[in-house]
Amino acid sequence: MSAAPHAVLPRIIVIGCGFGGLEAVRALARAPVDVTLLDRTNHHLFQPLLYQVATAGLAAPAISAPIRHVLRREMRGGRLTILQAEVVDIDVLARAVVLDDGARLPFDHLIVAAGAVNHWFGHDDWAAHAPGLKTLTDAFAIRARVVQAFERAERANDEVTRQAWMNFVVIGGGPTGVELAGTLIEIAHHTLPDEFRHIDSRRAHVVLLEGAEQVLSAFAPTLQTSARRQLEKLGVDVRTGQRVTAISADGVTMQSAGGEVTLLARTVLWAAGVAASPLAKTLAEATGLATDRAGRLPVLPDLSLAGHPHINVIGDMASATSAGKPVPGVSPAAKQMGRCVAANIVARIEGRATKAFHYADYGNLATIGRSSAIVQLEVPGLGLLRLSGLAAWVFWLFAHLYFLIGFRNRFFVMIEWAWSYLSFARSARVVAQPQKAASQRD
Repeated sequence: MSAAPHAVLPRIIVIGCGFGGLEAVRALARAPVDVTLLDRTNHHLFQPLLYQVATAGLAAPAISAPIRHVLRREMRGGRLTILQAEVVDIDVLARAVVLDDGARLPFDHLIVAAGAVNHWFGHDDWAAHAPGLKTLTDAFAIRARVVQAFERAERANDEVTRQAWMNFVVIGGGPTGVELAGTLIEIAHHTLPDEFRHIDSRRAHVVLLEGAEQVLSAFAPTLQTSARRQLEKLGVDVRTGQRVTAISADGVTMQSAGGEVTLLARTVLWAAGVAASPLAKTLAEATGLATDRAGRLPVLPDLSLAGHPHINVIGDMASATSAGKPVPGVSPAAKQMGRCVAANIVARIEGRATKAFHYADYGNLATIGRSSAIVQLEVPGLGLLRLSGLAAWVFWLFAHLYFLIGFRNRFFVMIEWAWSYLSFARSARVVAQPQKAASQRD
């Protein structure tokens, strides 16, 4: 496909620079099209390791990189514009997106990859007491809560208050919840001992709550059992079949077969669910489509919207199927979607038929703690490969190093992990002083 001199190139807008949006931009960079990438932040984030920033294992630059730096090669083609801006509306009829400053950007084709947000299942008031983990801002807030919990326990004057500060509850037994719980117990048992005078950090009580009967529901039953066993060996109190009914500043109330129980805990972390970006609802209202329970938009096999072939939705915002199965909201799926819609847009421009999206499931990984993980992979010719324990942890480590953006990130993460493994130290424990406290001191 070649463009005539001075021809007006098709205008493509990509909303969101997560895994899907980034992959779409990279694929479109090779085509004669004009691409504008919009994102609320100025960085691409490697979300699978976000919990490591939240638990002081890694500094933010290790898992994030400026979008302009990540796409510097694509910028050299002269057909890519990157704007830090928030999309507040999509004018479907006029084919334009509306930005937070009122500006309108016209498009010929649109890729919506705005990702997901934390979801408290209708209990938004829980957010103040149980923060979720989706952004760097979330990670910094959780890190401050965890570090300050031990500091407040050190200052406590009675045993009940002290233990409440040393009780940590993680709600949600998916990969994020399991990783958070395992890391918190390791911090208490290995990183902080001997750093306080009045408390023994090893008395910290980490509870993992899951509403289903097993953690890590996406894995095979044998790996679910292995994961639970590894968590309990680390010292995590795993409670399944527990439905949370209330969360307050003082703790969590849960309902199980044995009745209702309240656990006093001043640090509660939410890893129980996410929902599609609110932009999905905006787009649904504009197109007359209905979102599912997670706020996702139904897409056609080629990932476009019914009746609107020029609008494509990918990643956590899309309710898509492949080979009759729902496509999971994981980074490999988002990347594959990004490449698919890029190819389909070029096909539409050239007058060719689009192709249906086919998801290649490479498996699932979850780390549990130091030298503990589970791996479930589909190996061509060999079938399903299942690993647990040290072998799975080594595989998990190298897989995440491979997928990190940029050599600098891989190098520094490798150094940090090696140091942490040998010393149990966590060098990213510095937290900013709250603004209120700073102003009071001044």
